Amino acid sequence: MIDNQYPNYINGEWVLGASAQNNINPSDLSDVVGRYAQADAAQAEAAITAAHDAFPAWSTSTVQRRFDILDSVGSAILAQKDALGRLLSREEGKPLAEGIGEAMRAGYIFKFFAGEALRIEGQHVGSVRPGVDIDVTREPLGVIGLIAPWNFPIAIPAWKIAPALAFGNCVVMKPADLVPGCSWEIARLLHEAGLPKGVFNLIMGRGSVVGEAIVSSPKISAISFTGSVSTGRSIGAKAFATGKKVQLEMGGKNPLVVLDDANLTVAVDAALNGSFFSTGQRCTASSRLIVTDGIHDKFVAALSEKLQALKIDNALKAGTEMGPVASESQLEQDLNYINIAREEGGKLVCGGERLNRETEGYYLSPALFTETAQTMRINREEVFGPVASVVRVKDYETALLAANDTEFGLSSGICTSSLKYATHFKRHAQAGMVMINLPTAGVDYHVPFGGRKGSSYGPREQGRYAAEFYTTVKTTYQAAP
Repeated sequence: MIDNQYPNYINGEWVLGASAQNNINPSDLSDVVGRYAQADAAQAEAAITAAHDAFPAWSTSTVQRRFDILDSVGSAILAQKDALGRLLSREEGKPLAEGIGEAMRAGYIFKFFAGEALRIEGQHVGSVRPGVDIDVTREPLGVIGLIAPWNFPIAIPAWKIAPALAFGNCVVMKPADLVPGCSWEIARLLHEAGLPKGVFNLIMGRGSVVGEAIVSSPKISAISFTGSVSTGRSIGAKAFATGKKVQLEMGGKNPLVVLDDANLTVAVDAALNGSFFSTGQRCTASSRLIVTDGIHDKFVAALSEKLQALKIDNALKAGTEMGPVASESQLEQDLNYINIAREEGGKLVCGGERLNRETEGYYLSPALFTETAQTMRINREEVFGPVASVVRVKDYETALLAANDTEFGLSSGICTSSLKYATHFKRHAQAGMVMINLPTAGVDYHVPFGGRKGSSYGPREQGRYAAEFYTTVKTTYQAAP
């Protein structure tokens, strides 16, 4: 920290921003988490140039060096998980247990990709021509621009930064303006691990300034973005125009199908977790609950009872099960959609009210709607809050049609005791990830993450599939001398 400000990290140095902004705790608006730098266009360009200049040396560094640095950062995150989790919960609003869990996940992500640095594979194949050998190898792309969202302040930056560095790229990172603290801590740990100057740069600030500089710079080879559909599509169009490789994760309107033969307890717990934990602020949240006639009333009654019993309070308070909405603008959006659902004819079974707690914050009781139709906006547009709607259907076939009736395709779930229906749904759900008798939200760090249709564009994130985005393939032909 410099002069009570958390500075940007450019070319291995801590640099004060052109201005600064308070990071406010959504559980307690009187609590300033810290004052974080705001970069201007010139600082963004300095960071991009630093990464560009560092690329030749880092891209040809040994895999052992990359392993050592990433593994060291992973160990440091795990050792500091309690402090990092507390920071995360203060700046984003997740209950402390969730914050610590996310910090641990970030640590494991760094360790996983430390190993991947040692496992960069290629192929040696014979040619159809005599006396010719062929090698297929993977090489780093160059400078990667990373733009992260606010809902997973340490996990998503980790799963972008770690593979980028593991495969020999240099990085310019822009965290979400709302939650810069966790990304700043990753920058600190990379610095302490001895990462060479310029290989990683953190520039905090507005998307219209910092994000635009990343997207428009000819020195940036690729962009990985997670955020809104409108911003993602804009970035994709600009990236294509300038020849950049692009990876976009943009959202979802995920269904959870509950059939008559489902275990009621399993189904209710899956809906409660998938729809409302993390205050519903997950792109994989099951905001559409598609329920067949025979179990509908029992399911709604049981879920409503669970929702009304949830402890909604300060993220740092013991026993809190759901924290506040992350920001005032997000709270306004949630309340707006609740009003829209009412106007469209949806029945508000419970919740949907602004709450007062001991500390002033953006508290909202989880809202559940019934008597909704597929055509309603509440079932077409992503709310990104603790709001879910129930769509009543007659059978599995109708449920599957409703589940796929969306422009999104990130995660799709089903609760059933039928192997027949589970197997059919697994094949026919139009989503990148399918959950059977599990919440639609909640994924492992060592397997691919991503969706179809309007949810995702480009290669998958996480796991071994990350190499598809963070490397380019070279085919070398060699004749015998």
